[in-house]
Amino acid sequence: KKHIANFGTIQDITRIRKTEEEIRYLSYHDYLTGLFNRRFYEEVLIKLDSEENYPLTLVMADVNGLKMINDSFGHAVGDQLLQKASNVIKSGCRENDVIARLGGDEFVIILARTDAETAALIIKRLEVLAAREKIRGLKLSIAFGSRTKIRKEENIQKVLKNAEDDMYRHKLYESASMRSKTIELIMNTLYEKSNREMMHSSRVGQICEKIGMRMKLDQDEINQIRTAGLIHDIGKMGIDEKILNKPGTLSDDEWKEIQRHPEIGYRILSSANEFSEMANCILEHHERWDGRGYPKGLKGEEISLQGRIVAVADSFDAMTSDRTYRKGLAQDDAIAEIKRCAGTHFDPLVAKMLVEVVYSEKMHTKEPARLLQKAE
Repeated sequence: KKHIANFGTIQDITRIRKTEEEIRYLSYHDYLTGLFNRRFYEEVLIKLDSEENYPLTLVMADVNGLKMINDSFGHAVGDQLLQKASNVIKSGCRENDVIARLGGDEFVIILARTDAETAALIIKRLEVLAAREKIRGLKLSIAFGSRTKIRKEENIQKVLKNAEDDMYRHKLYESASMRSKTIELIMNTLYEKSNREMMHSSRVGQICEKIGMRMKLDQDEINQIRTAGLIHDIGKMGIDEKILNKPGTLSDDEWKEIQRHPEIGYRILSSANEFSEMANCILEHHERWDGRGYPKGLKGEEISLQGRIVAVADSFDAMTSDRTYRKGLAQDDAIAEIKRCAGTHFDPLVAKMLVEVVYSEKMHTKEPARLLQKAE
């Protein structure tokens, strides 16, 4: 019994030591990437900020498009993106370089005894390695910025701030491209989930364009409203494809789930400044002129013009398109319904513009596609 008790004590001690080692490891390492964490970085930077390590270069790195990836595909995919980024940085740096994840999408690299020219070569290598990596068909994109301390009197925090500013300058250009590619990927993924959504989005975009032209909006506004029509259902990316492709009518719970898509779409797009106006349109495209729409119950001109245009275009295409459980309405019948709902569901002026678009093209057919040939 004594031997058994001793064995149990040894097991307990081993377990305690293992737990202590894990706690010690986690106190200095990032749990997701295995890199050093902010605490370790801050402590080691103080130690390395000495003359024997000059020139001392700090590199700031930021993963482009992380928020949009998280909002569209979920945090598990976002975590994979961060892990890929950390692996790229590890593989492209030298053995003694200190790499830490500061939190979120930000990393820092401390390059001791490294001048600006050598640091630039290391950054170039990291950019090449990143471009080879893909997640969901999207190339990994990381924005880098750097600054080098060469004299003792230079403040290391000021050097870090300048490196961060340099990184944000690069991010300004690279992020816009990354976000556009991410939106394209999101829409393609949605189309893979539901081919019907691809055809619907294309037609709605073209109807929006024609309404914009009829309203004599300027070309930038027309381009924007067409794009808004194309991506108005981007939030359906977050909806179960079984619901999207259900052949029959939706249950109450399924309908509530579908009604989440404007808010999901808004969340995806609002992370990008250049899409902020379009994000509001996507949020509002199921609002009604009489205030009885969703998700916010906006009324009249509280709804953006883009939102009002997409609402009419979306409804017209939905009415004239076939479903497995019903035949699409003839255009004349759909137009009659649009007229009936002008002033309740729809902005009367925008509804009038749609009617004029349809009648001006003299397309009296059940096939909406012909009406929607792209305007040259």
